[in-house]
Amino acid sequence: MIDFKQGDIIKIEGYRQQKFVIVSKNSFIKATGFFHVCPVFKDIPDGPVHIVVKGKGKTVGTVICEQIKAIDPNARNCRREDFLYYEDIMNVSDAIQCIFEYD
Repeated sequence: MIDFKQGDIIKIEGYRQQKFVIVSKNSFIKATGFFHVCPVFKDIPDGPVHIVVKGKGKTVGTVICEQIKAIDPNARNCRREDFLYYEDIMNVSDAIQCIFEYD
């Protein structure tokens, strides 16, 4: 199994052109063996929970933070394509946290 980390941009078998970013903390991934992802789309405008990101490779897109999915990498064929800069990881994490904060 590949050692997946927060901020990795991955492809999941069954989703042809779709990429996802891993949003779970590294300690959560290590403890549970699975992780949460959000989709990365091209040509979507940014917004409060739509965060524009650029991977260290060539990935550019918008993370749709309200579309969180749990993935078991042992049950799905996942592969790393790229990874985010730390600043983008922080922006995505902040947007997700804001969804669940109390009023």
